Amino acid sequence: MNELPEIGKLSPEIFKEVIFTRLGATSEDVVVGPQHGVDVAIVEIGDKAVALTTDPVFIVPQYGWERAAWFALHILVSDAVTSGLKPRFLSIDLNLPVEMTREQLDTVWETIHEECQRLGIAIVCGHTGRYENCHYPMVGGATVLSIGEKDAYVTPGMARAGDRIIITKGPAIEAAGIFAAMFPKLMTREFGADFCRRAQGIFYEMSVVEDAMTAVSVGVRDQGVSAMHDATECGIWGGLFEFAQAAGLGVRVEKELIVVRDCVADICRLFGIDPYASISEGTLIIACREDRAENVVRALSLKGVASSIVGELTDPGEGMVLVEGGSGTKLEHPQVDPFWAAFFDALAKYGALEQGRQ
Repeated sequence: MNELPEIGKLSPEIFKEVIFTRLGATSEDVVVGPQHGVDVAIVEIGDKAVALTTDPVFIVPQYGWERAAWFALHILVSDAVTSGLKPRFLSIDLNLPVEMTREQLDTVWETIHEECQRLGIAIVCGHTGRYENCHYPMVGGATVLSIGEKDAYVTPGMARAGDRIIITKGPAIEAAGIFAAMFPKLMTREFGADFCRRAQGIFYEMSVVEDAMTAVSVGVRDQGVSAMHDATECGIWGGLFEFAQAAGLGVRVEKELIVVRDCVADICRLFGIDPYASISEGTLIIACREDRAENVVRALSLKGVASSIVGELTDPGEGMVLVEGGSGTKLEHPQVDPFWAAFFDALAKYGALEQGRQ
């Protein structure tokens, strides 16, 4: 029998053994249920499609309360928009640590409120309290609902061989953004003040809301985008693997074609991590019909979102292929994201520097 992981998400094997076989009542209204590599469920209610996604409310005080709240909301909404449908409603449960103050809660909630206003999301229900044994960063959970027409959503089952793969922003957006937010003095010492300022800006790129909504504005299904996936744990390599697996297809991708955000490579070298295997909230993987791919890239560029066509989905028998330096090798799932070990090691090494004790 497979054992539970020491930490992190359950393996696909345990998910299938324990969770997937026990999903309560069956319903013909469920179009897309829970599966690996798919960020949202889809149900059809009346003449509308509803996309739902649920995740922890992830608050990291060390980012600063406004940035922490902004990121917590965008983690949730970034999954929802991979459906192609506009997010409309938020249900949120806050189980707050007892050390949280009224002022801190004011800042967090005001930020969530303002971002929801900007994105057109109504907060409709929830639960809020402070409790013993509740600790940062996991301080609750939330569900985002997106609503649209039945012919307007996308899901990996709609992708097909020959669809082009587009990747936005490039690798390690989240890893670089978090390192820049947590270690500004180190960044300044190693790379200079101008580099530090530019790196700090990466934090607010840790969202795919604009990426996804812009991509589907070109068209969906046979008119454009067929599927989308937010590259989070294990980064671009993990995201591509999960994406192709969920679609039941192979993939061929050329590493040199992937855009790389300014500062990211230097930050990843400093902390000793592979950017392509590292956590990358803010990087969107898009499958698109071949004749619409250039249009999607152009639309993203007009919004200031860097992207590129990096490969294509293939017949499943062709497997998952990574091309680097003209040679193809098997694309493997990284399994373990290198960011977390590097992050905690950096806290031990440079925490005193950031607190002004070095």
